[in-house]
Amino acid sequence: MLSLTEIKIGTLITINGEPYVVVKSEHHKVARGGATLKTKLKNLITGNMVERTYQGNDKAEEADVEKRKANFMYKDESFAYFMDNETYEQYSLPIDQLGGKERFMKDGIDVLVMHFEGKPMTVELPIKVELTVTSAPPGVRGNSAGNVMKTAELETGAVISVPMFVESGDVIRINTETEEYVERA
Repeated sequence: MLSLTEIKIGTLITINGEPYVVVKSEHHKVARGGATLKTKLKNLITGNMVERTYQGNDKAEEADVEKRKANFMYKDESFAYFMDNETYEQYSLPIDQLGGKERFMKDGIDVLVMHFEGKPMTVELPIKVELTVTSAPPGVRGNSAGNVMKTAELETGAVISVPMFVESGDVIRINTETEEYVERA
């Protein structure tokens, strides 16, 4: 069982037999009152968001989630297909269960797949991935004062903001947690 101080962003807990990940966590302490923890939780099965408040000595049950390395093979309109790196077993996950992470997965990338009660639930991407820019409008001369950004499309179909000097064909690094440009590779 997890106490208030152990419930942090990224912690996996079980509520009514379903796994949730803590997306947001705010600790409040009132002068003479007890501490409260307001959390925003995401269901790993359905993707629904739930808000829950923990007070004083409340406890949360830690989810029994196993993380296994898998290779992302490809995706279609409704499913993403993976192969377990140890057993070579192939399986699929519905795209809507990935929460937008599929936008940064190219064929052959290794990811961590979270399994709850033996069933794959969602994926955890590496913090930084390298992707090729497929289209980016040219930078306009004289438009470089300050931190000027433009939108660019990546090889996976994702559209993100990049600095003006990035051009089509460049390989860039993206932070998958913030979904932002980091640097040229």
